[in-house]
Amino acid sequence: MLPLRYLFRWRVAGVALLIFVLLCTLLPAIWFRTHFRFDTVGIDKVAHMLAFLTLALWFSGQYARESWWRIILGLSIFGVIIEVCQMLTVSRSAEWLDLLADLVGIAVGLLIARAGIGGWSLRLENWLLERGRAR
Repeated sequence: MLPLRYLFRWRVAGVALLIFVLLCTLLPAIWFRTHFRFDTVGIDKVAHMLAFLTLALWFSGQYARESWWRIILGLSIFGVIIEVCQMLTVSRSAEWLDLLADLVGIAVGLLIARAGIGGWSLRLENWLLERGRAR
């Protein structure tokens, strides 16, 4: 972890984000088609990729680059947990391609983080601290 001042708050927000993604993946697929008019085949894969890209970017803000393997491992396990949970529901089904989309999202998210976004939460905390001192 990076030396964050508000580590507990970052962790709570991260857990809330994980729970939100899990709940969204367990909603019946018809809910998304009804509310967002997604009729395109494969939108589920895009949603998995974008969700895991977002998660990777989120957690790259709290972890040093040397610890990103933890993000890869943790989010990969989370992807498997999602597929197991979907297998246990009557409204969703587990697919290996969903897990592949999750892995692509993780990879793209960490590539974006490596390009300069990684560690964003520490920079945000420092900016807020400096802004508070300027007042």
